[in-house]
Amino acid sequence: MACPMCNKSQDKKYRPFCSKRCADLDLGKWLTESYSIPAVETDEEDSIPTEFTPNESNLH
Repeated sequence: MACPMCNKSQDKKYRPFCSKRCADLDLGKWLTESYSIPAVETDEEDSIPTEFTPNESNLH
């Protein structure tokens, strides 16, 4: 398997990276939040199921 940063061969010591430099570059991306998953904004009111919204019939 190749290093995810530079595609060189992995080094057992820094697995899955090839060197400390590539491992540090990856860590830096995590710390600066360069890695992210795009979020889809939704209207909170639409995302709450109606059976969980309080009304007089389901209050105890």
